[in-house]
Amino acid sequence: MTFTDTHTHLYYETDTENRKLLMERCFSNDVTRLFLPNVDLDTVPLVLALTNAYPENCFPMLGLHPCNVKEDYLKELQSLENINLPSIVAIGEIGIDLHWDKTTLVFQQDAFLKQIKWAKELDLPIVIHCREAFDEVYEILLAEKDAKLRGIFHCFSGTLEQAQHIIALGFYLGIGGVVTYKNAGLDKILVDIDIQNIVLETDSPYLAPVPYRGKSNESSYLPYIAARVAVIKNLRIDEVAELTTKNSKRIFGV
Repeated sequence: MTFTDTHTHLYYETDTENRKLLMERCFSNDVTRLFLPNVDLDTVPLVLALTNAYPENCFPMLGLHPCNVKEDYLKELQSLENINLPSIVAIGEIGIDLHWDKTTLVFQQDAFLKQIKWAKELDLPIVIHCREAFDEVYEILLAEKDAKLRGIFHCFSGTLEQAQHIIALGFYLGIGGVVTYKNAGLDKILVDIDIQNIVLETDSPYLAPVPYRGKSNESSYLPYIAARVAVIKNLRIDEVAELTTKNSKRIFGV
């Protein structure tokens, strides 16, 4: 059985021994494929350190997180584009976040659009961060829709209608620990979503699933998310692992 964590910041752990233990717990729980999005220029070396240490298990993405889009974002984007990383599997995480700062919306929109175009040039999928900004994100995606636009809507927690719009654009829903939260309502939405349209993620160290809710998350907890999805979709957990891993391979090409 192989679980794929399509979105984890496990690289935030920089202590070599602790990082080794985190990875060992992943392997013990059959989580053997981990996809790592940086968030800014400073986190690129951290992503590379982990992917270089576990090249068969960890895969790098590259992008500028919307919460890190400031007035100097054009300079930051240029620096990211100048990094020679032939092994990157996606551009992300990118998108729009209006939870923390609405004053940078114009910057975020432009950064998102530029990175979508960059992904198309490289023929790579995108991994989208969207918080309290669905309409703003969707407007850009609709305008950019073509055969090359594809990817994952990371940490999906929206409505069924929003999910259907995303899937119609050719995107997959990233399902994480929120699906295990009693009153989140995501479980009810997933009832009407085909397993072919979702992938699993932890967003470690954030959004730990039950029974670890409120604590630091890690990729080894992914089976708890898979188990909840299995119940919702009336599947065995090994079927969820197999199908969502196949979906991840379809997206990332690895």
